[in-house]
Amino acid sequence: MDKISQIRFVFFGTGDFAVGILDVLEQAGLLPNLIITTPDAPKGRGLKMTPSPVKEWAGKKDTPTISPRKLDSTLNNRLRAADSAIFIVADYGKIIPKPILEIPPRGALNVHPSLLPKYRGPSPIEAQILAGEKEIGVSIMLLDEEMDHGPIIGSEKLKAPNEKLEDAPRAAELENALADMGGRLLASIIPKWLAGEIKPAEQEHKRATYTKKLEKTDFLIDLNDKPEKNFLKIRAAGRAFEPFFFTEGRGKKIRVLIKEATLKDGELKILRVVPEGKKEMNYNDFLRGL
Repeated sequence: MDKISQIRFVFFGTGDFAVGILDVLEQAGLLPNLIITTPDAPKGRGLKMTPSPVKEWAGKKDTPTISPRKLDSTLNNRLRAADSAIFIVADYGKIIPKPILEIPPRGALNVHPSLLPKYRGPSPIEAQILAGEKEIGVSIMLLDEEMDHGPIIGSEKLKAPNEKLEDAPRAAELENALADMGGRLLASIIPKWLAGEIKPAEQEHKRATYTKKLEKTDFLIDLNDKPEKNFLKIRAAGRAFEPFFFTEGRGKKIRVLIKEATLKDGELKILRVVPEGKKEMNYNDFLRGL
């Protein structure tokens, strides 16, 4: 058995970005001996209790998993018993308290999908798209008690930045690219970090910017707004919420989801939509039916 596969670590994660990290770590021979994820939550129209994407991944790999509602002393005891050299955190969704961060000898490393200190907080992927950000990448930091505040262990930029606004990435595409990059960077860093070969670098806190928790209304499209702003909203949507607008048709207000749109010569062109109560259709066909 090679040395890298013998590394014991606990993984904290919840969403699809975390699953992408796990996939790359597995390819590198790194599998967690325990996974901590968030509890099952209601999802969809029927509000059926649904496990997190990370819990589903863990089930396929037969990896022991805990979904604690509170990060308390009971969890502390279980984590100490796991006897891990390091904790890895990606897209977990909860602030991890100091007593837990202090359990592993080499601390807890977090994979964050932005070039810190910019875009700290819960929605860095969408925020970078909305800002038309050209320099996008991932950061690996040593977690402390503050949000995305700890020193940087390593970072990497995407090699193909978006030169034109109309080439802005879709949120899901950017998430996949950053998860792959973050997983590879993490896999290369972990052995070096455990061997004491990497010195953490303090963030430039004065340059820090922050993102907010997104809501459905953040993706409401005003068709009279600037085309560039609307296009970036459409590109940034898709992970948790879809872009939509309201219009009048046959004497009533209609909610319309935007499935596909482009920006060309400064003009927003909506191509495919899903009107409320109907199937996906061509936007021009929808307009003719109003």
